[in-house]
Amino acid sequence: MNSLRSAGNWLSNKTKGGAYSASKETNKQVAKDPNVRTSTRIRAAGDAMKDKVHEQNHNRQADVNKRAAKHNY
Repeated sequence: MNSLRSAGNWLSNKTKGGAYSASKETNKQVAKDPNVRTSTRIRAAGDAMKDKVHEQNHNRQADVNKRAAKHNY
């Protein structure tokens, strides 16, 4: 039962990590666009950094859940 729960958590965290990765890339492109206002570019750069942190956290949690599912914790 725990391995099934861990597998579900792994899938959920992998999906969330992927969503944050896509958001990060979009924000990076906005931050680099010279046709966008400076305030928008600064905000996008900050959001890209936040998205990177969230992405790493979800991917780390996904790895923990994957190991737990394999070892039946």
